[in-house]
Amino acid sequence: MADIESLYKKVDGMILIEIKLSSIMQLFNSFDPAPFHEKELDTAAEHYIVDTVQDFPEKTKFKMVIYLPGDLASSDQARKIKPAIQHHFEYRVMTMDRKYRLHFRHGRSTMVIGLSFLTIALIARQMVSHLNNQLVAQIFADALLICGWAAMWEPVTVILYELWPILKMKKVYQKISEMEIEIVPSS
Repeated sequence: MADIESLYKKVDGMILIEIKLSSIMQLFNSFDPAPFHEKELDTAAEHYIVDTVQDFPEKTKFKMVIYLPGDLASSDQARKIKPAIQHHFEYRVMTMDRKYRLHFRHGRSTMVIGLSFLTIALIARQMVSHLNNQLVAQIFADALLICGWAAMWEPVTVILYELWPILKMKKVYQKISEMEIEIVPSS
């Protein structure tokens, strides 16, 4: 099977993300009522750009080339495409920052709750294990231990597994927001 790099053009050591448009508005979400240079990117365009960047190693350098019909390529609207794309992905970076902070705050609070419950369960387990009826006491003590560790499931999941993908997406969006963008007349 072909290497992923073989599917893309490469110029000056940068992978080209090429987008051919017949109209500038194809790049933007038509339902967004904002002026075009403040509009949100079209979902398909955003996914194409993000997916391309994610397909390559983190150190890969990219350049976006947008092909427009000759008369549009030199228009005032065409000059606003680069800042519009950068603005869009800078906004995505900010949303990932916010999402990270919210998840981290959630992870911290669930960690405090989980550790508190685990501590109470372990103390109760110690007290129960000294009861006269050994079998019932052992079953109840083990149930407390299991419940205590189950209370730690959410904080461990959030802190160890859910925060890293958010940081990774933030890096992808940051990379795209800083990417070189060139508007070229299509042939």
